Amino acid sequence: MPEVAKNILALVLSIIVVHLFYAGYVWPESAQLLDAARAAGKSAPRNIVVILKDWEQEIAIILMFWGLYLIFEKSIAILRERYLFNVDLLEGSDGGDMTATLATLEGLPEKIRRAPLVRTLMASLRRFLITGDVHNTSETIEASVDAMAQKQEAENSLIRYLIWAIPAIGFIGTVRGIGEALSQADQALAGDIAGMTESLGVAFNSTFVALLISIVLMFLLHQLQRLQDGMLVDTQEYCESFLLNRISAVGMADANKAGES
Repeated sequence: MPEVAKNILALVLSIIVVHLFYAGYVWPESAQLLDAARAAGKSAPRNIVVILKDWEQEIAIILMFWGLYLIFEKSIAILRERYLFNVDLLEGSDGGDMTATLATLEGLPEKIRRAPLVRTLMASLRRFLITGDVHNTSETIEASVDAMAQKQEAENSLIRYLIWAIPAIGFIGTVRGIGEALSQADQALAGDIAGMTESLGVAFNSTFVALLISIVLMFLLHQLQRLQDGMLVDTQEYCESFLLNRISAVGMADANKAGES
């Protein structure tokens, strides 16, 4: 399934699950608690369902689960490919037959060929077979690693947008709640402050939930970036250790043979 389709499906599932939870539990429970508080002449209780009852919090939680999916999907993909760094993918190339080595890499299963490490190795080997120059091959490795870094940065942009959008939605709830509270100022002056305190609760609860979610997502995004940066460094080190050392040895052997002849 294409990545875009999987992301959209994850968003749809998040919407359905969170909305069913709200319709089946949060809204009925919060309505019961608020009715009991009004009947007793008290302000809205600080209960978790009361804090989460408004639509701003529902949207923030939907986006939170979608962001969690995006982060964990990328993290799991990186961790799933970590074993490749412990495998000598160029085994058998010590004899200098880089064409056969490239053919072996191209014959790997598609899932493995899509791994950034394997793509970098294939691109570098193709450059070496075309130019026969170690320096050009090293530049290809650096260019491939830079391209991977830019791709990861672009893919993380959606997660960064969610981390920005969630507090913005919370601030919308803040503005809405303050507006409703001000519209009930006359009732508060008359002695009935229940409506104003409930509206102010909407304002503060939405901001509280949104900021809490954004803190969690930002922490997880930093952990994802740490994994991604580590993968880039390991890819470059792997290519230098396993590829450049071998082709340098091949080049030196060819030069020695030419000198002897």
